[in-house]
Amino acid sequence: MADPTTSPPLTRTSVFAARELIQPFVHRTPVVTSRSLSALASSVSPWTSSRPSAALPTASTFGPGEKKEEEGKEKEDSSEGAGPGPAAQPPPTLRLWFKCENFQRVGAFKARGAFHAIERLKREPGWLEGGGPERGVVTHSSGNHAQALALAARTNGIPAHIVMPSISAPPKIAATRGYGARVVFSGSTSSEREAATALVVERTGARLVPPYDHPDIVLGQGTLGLEFQEDVAAQLASAGGPPYADAAPPLAERRLDAILAPCGGGGMLAGVALACEGTGVRVFGAEPSRGGADDARRGFARGERVTAVSSLTVADGLRTPMGRVPWAVAYERRLVAGVYSVGDRAIRRALRLAYERLKLVLEPSAAVPLAVALFDPDFRAMAAREAGPRGWDLGIVLSGGNVDLDALAQLLALDGDDDDDDDAEEEEKVVEDTTTATAT
Repeated sequence: MADPTTSPPLTRTSVFAARELIQPFVHRTPVVTSRSLSALASSVSPWTSSRPSAALPTASTFGPGEKKEEEGKEKEDSSEGAGPGPAAQPPPTLRLWFKCENFQRVGAFKARGAFHAIERLKREPGWLEGGGPERGVVTHSSGNHAQALALAARTNGIPAHIVMPSISAPPKIAATRGYGARVVFSGSTSSEREAATALVVERTGARLVPPYDHPDIVLGQGTLGLEFQEDVAAQLASAGGPPYADAAPPLAERRLDAILAPCGGGGMLAGVALACEGTGVRVFGAEPSRGGADDARRGFARGERVTAVSSLTVADGLRTPMGRVPWAVAYERRLVAGVYSVGDRAIRRALRLAYERLKLVLEPSAAVPLAVALFDPDFRAMAAREAGPRGWDLGIVLSGGNVDLDALAQLLALDGDDDDDDDAEEEEKVVEDTTTATAT
């Protein structure tokens, strides 16, 4: 992709410029509300209210620079649901708003970054004249970025080479090829994927377009944050949305108070943070905790980026450590107020609630922010404390809906409503290949 030194500065103004570039190619996805989910989020115990026989999961959070002794290296799912959680305290008042990127092209927000990367590459001095379009682009991905880059390249008449592990699910391979990409198979480890990608670059001269760790990707993903703020403000100005429990502010002052976004590599979280810089809208990250997938949360606690993740969390799109560029935006510039995490049982419960209450099909990674808002006691305590009686208009980014329907049925059934903690054997049957493709 474009040389990072030629990328625009990582600012809110640059996110606006990115939106102008990609507007012809992506959808402005809808923003919806749910009074029943807002009421659930504002109840004393959403976990027991959503399924009375279960117990409240536990979780932890750290803000930038906050030093707090970690209870073990990570929050293990074996402890999740084992007890009643913290002592009873007043619940937050949360009016939930949902940004539905599951309706985006390729079924996920990744289309934004991919199209912006291609548009920036086309503007790199000498790339067009030097035969860049003929050599094409390359990436290594078995998920949404693979399909997004394949679509963006096909739209511009550019060859796309996608390196995928040979164990990738057949629907993912077929979807990527369906967008016109040449699929190159590799081993499943990161080193094997990177070696195969380097070989493609050597043989074809294709330009690497990474999935998250590049300024152009971050700026492209951030465009959803601009839309989110604008669309919620417009609905609130017309007195729409969930009702206020306390005295409502004047119409002109109504806006989002905070946004929860999923965090894997961090490109979208960092982009949303840039889109909200200077607006007063606070941005929080949401991660799975299983197997140390909460690397950003732990990195915020330590003040140092965690560079490796090995997890079988059901949120398979978030099994990636935060990249250098997103880390610089989120932590070093203090544009992300904190990162929270939840275990797989809470994620599956949120996935089920989204299907039941919103009538939306999501991939597990997309349900993580909703799980944090509903079930993470630390996030909820913070929101209750800082939002006060008036509460928050809280934005939830639903990042995508690419899930295999057979796996979805299993995910919805495995809701953790038994007396045991997560059953690893059952979970491993559904976590490996949950994502697939949707129509553009």
